[in-house]
Order: sequence, then structure tokens, then C-alpha cells
Amino acid sequence: MSTPYLIAEMGVNFYDTAKIMNITPLEAAKLYIDKAAEAGIDCAKFQSYKAGTIVSKNSPAYWDTEKEPTKTQYELFQKFDSFGEKEYRELCDYTHSKGMDFTSTPFDYESADYLYEMVDFYKISSSDLSNLPFIRHIGAKGKPVYISVGASYLSEVDEAVRALKESGCKDIVLFHCVLSYPTDPKNANLRIIETLKKDFPDVRVGFSDHVAPDENMMTLAAAYMLGAEVIEKHFTLDKTLTGNDHYHAGDPEDFAKAIRNFRWIDNVLGSAEKTVLDCERVPRREARRSLVLKRDIAKGEVIRAEDLIPKRPGTGISPQFADIVAGRKAKEDLPEDTILTWDKV
Repeated sequence: MSTPYLIAEMGVNFYDTAKIMNITPLEAAKLYIDKAAEAGIDCAKFQSYKAGTIVSKNSPAYWDTEKEPTKTQYELFQKFDSFGEKEYRELCDYTHSKGMDFTSTPFDYESADYLYEMVDFYKISSSDLSNLPFIRHIGAKGKPVYISVGASYLSEVDEAVRALKESGCKDIVLFHCVLSYPTDPKNANLRIIETLKKDFPDVRVGFSDHVAPDENMMTLAAAYMLGAEVIEKHFTLDKTLTGNDHYHAGDPEDFAKAIRNFRWIDNVLGSAEKTVLDCERVPRREARRSLVLKRDIAKGEVIRAEDLIPKRPGTGISPQFADIVAGRKAKEDLPEDTILTWDKV
């Protein structure tokens, strides 16, 4: 069975959970990993940054401030930048102990460097798609690189892919992504997955989702049906929490539902080989047609075309041979409604 590789974007949601549960952020992050593993997720992903290196102090918010009231990016990132190499090493080891892959998106050179010994692959944010020197730096490290291409033109995607290839990166995944939190379903534009697969046939294509979960997780199901090989979505333990990423994240049951959808889709898509299935053999025989006599025919009498009618079942001579049967003689007396076989004519 081939289902998409599923990434739970922990991001920084666990900080809010830590406050609610009165536990440390590290304990909350491990709890997120536990729940992701239980849901059957393939990879736990975090974000590695420091407010002072990711954004200038007067950068305005670009998210829904009714959901996340922080007015500047700097203020927001300051809330969630306490982890460093030590904490990510602990989370890496813990994630691997749970049977999942580990990665964290670096937002600066220092993070990219210390994460090298930890991550199973690098993830680059849409926000760094035009940061070609940074892309080359990561691409040169020799690990797979997954890169989101939200808020970009196709020419910019091409530049980023070229930068990765020129740096020696041989394993690339492009994530279709809409850089809007949450993404209105009408803006999801999942057909871009097909565009990326057509225009970049030598890389894999996935989907990084910011659409709020629907009851049946159909956005992710549709992305898989359009060819997404890797799917990433923000992960939370409580979608009602205030904060930047909870309101468009999926909880463990959402992810488990998505996995069930993927398996169902994979099951019904089946094989591309057109052949007669075992389950069709009896219906094929009984539902197809044979040449049947419309009247009694005496032994030695010539069978005419107008004496024949195609009827079920398909156990006799196929109607495609009507021209051959017409003009032949009956070998025996044949009553009306006889299903003709070659030994009778």
C-alpha cells in the first residue's frame, strides 16, 4: 500500500499547550510527539529560530489578528524562541525513539548547521524561497530538502530548484502551499500540485496545508488524489486554543482520519493495468451475450442472420461472429432460444 508521507508540523503550538497544562515547553513538545506517533504520523517537524535573526523589530503581523492578536512578527517570535541545539537534540532522540522521523525548519545559518546531525531531511519555509544563498547553504549539506513554494511565481520556484541542484542536492520535494493563515478553501488551488509535477518532473511534489480541518479531512484527501507524495499540516492537541497556528491545525483525530482516507483512496485507486479481475470472471461470463436462435431450426437447415439475436449469458458464440454463423447449417435440431456453440453449427 502506498500512502503519502505525513508530516505533523508541531511548529510552536506546544508552547501554548505547556501554559494550559502547567508543564514545561519541552514536556509539552514530547507530549505532541507521543500523540503524533499514536495517530500513525510519519514525521514530527519543529521550527528553529531566534526572533533577532528571523525578523526586524518593526515587521508587521500578516496573520489573522483576531485569532492571534500580536501586532508585530518580532513580538510573536520572541514568545516561541527559547529552544536551542540542546532541546532539539533531545526532541530528535525522543522522536526517533517513537519510530518517527524528525526535522525542524531552520530560519538562520546557525540553526541549519546545528540541525545537520539531527534531521532526516531539511525543510525550507516558503518565506525563504527567494533566499537563494541560504537555500544553497542547505542544499550543499547533502541531505534531502523539502521546500514550500507558497506566495511565489513559477519562475521563483525554478530559481530555487536550480539553486538546490547546483549546490549538489539530489533529493528535492516541492510543497504546494498557500501562505495565508488560515487558507480559505477557495484559495487552496490544489491543481497547482499537478502543475508542479508537470513542470518539475524530476522532483517529488507534496502539499503543505493551511486550510482549517473540515469534518472529513477532504482537503488532504484531494491533495493525495492529485498526486501529493508528501503532506504536511500543522498539529495541535486543542484546536480551540488561541495562538498563531492552532486555528488551522489538525488534532490527532484529524490526522488519524486523514490516514484512513489515504488508505481508502489507495485501496480504491488500485492498479492502472486494465485486465479482467477475479471478481469479474463470473459476471463477465453471465452478463455478456451469445448468439441465440429466434426460432426452431431443423438439422441441416441454413441459419440466417435474421434467425439470430444476441442474449445473455455469454457462454456461447459471441455476437462478434454473427457473420460467420449466418449461412452455416445446423448440425442437429435446435429449438428456439438455443444458445449457439460451435459444436452445433
